[in-house]
Amino acid sequence: MTLRLERDGPIARLLIDRPARRNAMTQAMWEDAPRLIGQAMADEAVRVLILASATPGLFCAGADIGEFARCAADPDWRIANQAAIRSTQYALSHADKPVIAAIDGDCVGGGCGMAIACDLRVAAPAARLGITPAKLGIVYSLFDTKLLVDLVGPARAKRILFTGALHEAQTALAIGLIDEIAPDPLAAAETLARAIAANAQHSVRSAKAIIRRILDGQADDDDATLTLFRDAFTLPDFTEGAAAFREKRRPDF
Repeated sequence: MTLRLERDGPIARLLIDRPARRNAMTQAMWEDAPRLIGQAMADEAVRVLILASATPGLFCAGADIGEFARCAADPDWRIANQAAIRSTQYALSHADKPVIAAIDGDCVGGGCGMAIACDLRVAAPAARLGITPAKLGIVYSLFDTKLLVDLVGPARAKRILFTGALHEAQTALAIGLIDEIAPDPLAAAETLARAIAANAQHSVRSAKAIIRRILDGQADDDDATLTLFRDAFTLPDFTEGAAAFREKRRPDF
């Protein structure tokens, strides 16, 4: 088994488990990831998904370059590979619920592509992040590249892609490639996930949906976003939140 989904109360973990190859992603793994992400999104008990390695000290070395070398001459495989990678990143970036990457070790190429598709990233002090098509003679898709530009801006995205350099955690934090450095990134991600899970989920998911619309180019409210605002006042989360505020207690969402 190379990918698996686990659940602990409101937190699900999508674990990459291929340590002998530094968690390099095969075509089969890329194809399986959207299904597992979909399972987490469909599980009503799950409020936050964490993407992590099953093995401490690892995250993901990217796509399996050996598989690239064996299969790249096949145009049908190239089309299928591109589609599978995009489907995984789309599933992460457009998931209804928050997704956090816990980066413990190198996060390179397709591994970094998955991490930047998540909502938040927590990395170990020794983690290194890089996107390396220029080292391999390949080209990242527009969708991949937009995820990076949305996160760090165009100038820094150019530097990352032009150089193919690996960035230490402190540098990654400074440029916005990660959000937090923690000695145990999985534990820190779980602490963050539980804080998110304790809040009103309609608020959290609506905020994510609205930010996604902004990143996709929407600049003003439409009927859907105005309805999200108005309808929130009629839902049980608002009733509980307002009551907790009046009663000076922690809300129970």
